[in-house]
Amino acid sequence: MKSSSLSSADIVIIGAGIAGASMASRLAPTRSVLLIEAEDFAGYHATGRSAAFWQESYGGPDVQPLTSASERMLAQPDAGFSERSFLAERGALVIGQQQDAEQVADFIRTFSQRDVAVARVDRAEMECRVQGFRPEWTEAAAEPSCRDIDVAALHQAYLASAARAGAKLLTHARVIAAHYDGSLWHIVTTQGEIMAPMVLNAAGAWGDDVARIFGARPVGLQPLRRTMVQLRLNADVPATLPLIAHVGGDFYFKGAGEGRIWLSPHDETPTDPCDVSPEEMDVALAIDRFQAVVDWPIAAVERKWAGLRTFAPDRLPVFGADPDVPSFIWCVGQGGFGIQTAPAISALLAGQLGVPIDDDAIAAVDPTPYSPKRFW
Repeated sequence: MKSSSLSSADIVIIGAGIAGASMASRLAPTRSVLLIEAEDFAGYHATGRSAAFWQESYGGPDVQPLTSASERMLAQPDAGFSERSFLAERGALVIGQQQDAEQVADFIRTFSQRDVAVARVDRAEMECRVQGFRPEWTEAAAEPSCRDIDVAALHQAYLASAARAGAKLLTHARVIAAHYDGSLWHIVTTQGEIMAPMVLNAAGAWGDDVARIFGARPVGLQPLRRTMVQLRLNADVPATLPLIAHVGGDFYFKGAGEGRIWLSPHDETPTDPCDVSPEEMDVALAIDRFQAVVDWPIAAVERKWAGLRTFAPDRLPVFGADPDVPSFIWCVGQGGFGIQTAPAISALLAGQLGVPIDDDAIAAVDPTPYSPKRFW
């Protein structure tokens, strides 16, 4: 079936952020796909508020295989998908104080064993790379492979690829109810009823809510608020400033134009799924932590925003068929690493749905740790 109707499809994908868009792109060449989005436009929540970097160590060693396997597609996409790379050079320094020395050493050991390029950096080298560190910051590891991601371009490329293959996007379509008649899902949305034999849940923070509507058991997703701040500095800070991340997860910041940075206190405040906004206390916390790291005077807070990072209980992504409702497919729990792992996750999940994986690095990743079966 390759219907062009908005009322039926081979598969309905709920959520048009990076997870849903990447899956639509993978599946649309071989089946009819309807991508539905509750908001007025795709990527409104987590995708549109990303800190926009690709870092192999981000998310921990169990997420790293997905990130590393996604590199080729992000760096050198096929010509029919994009004419340019989605990655730009950045580099990272993972830093700590003297009491964090063993944690930095463990970081280096862990990721070196996984063929991630990480190396010890002494205080002199830290000062050479970034001028202005306060004297107590003495420990660091360099991760030169860290790069920026053009999130908007990647998301739009997935949507465009899906559309070229015949996928349809329906916005302002919130799911209200659903029932299965033995062969088809009948899905009631704010834009009318839709029918499909298969449903893919890419609803992000709303993933468990969607599961309940379809009679599937929730996996325990927890949305967490993350705050971002753009600062203008009275300091000669280059746009190419590396990503600077605390080894214990207290902050990260990176260049965002000449004399500007993007900064986060790495907060994770539990919240209900919602259109989240930054709290002034978290903005103040971010600035306080930043000023404890470098001696750069702050000229102004130019912008602040917040987004949701949604995790499963074990903080690993969840993708695969529901064990009890096999026509209900999960693709949720990407936390803060959904953009940088989207190529691998979408290819692996599409592979489970019968689409051949054409990338050897992605095909080599074992999807078992990410299956929803681990919660049953």
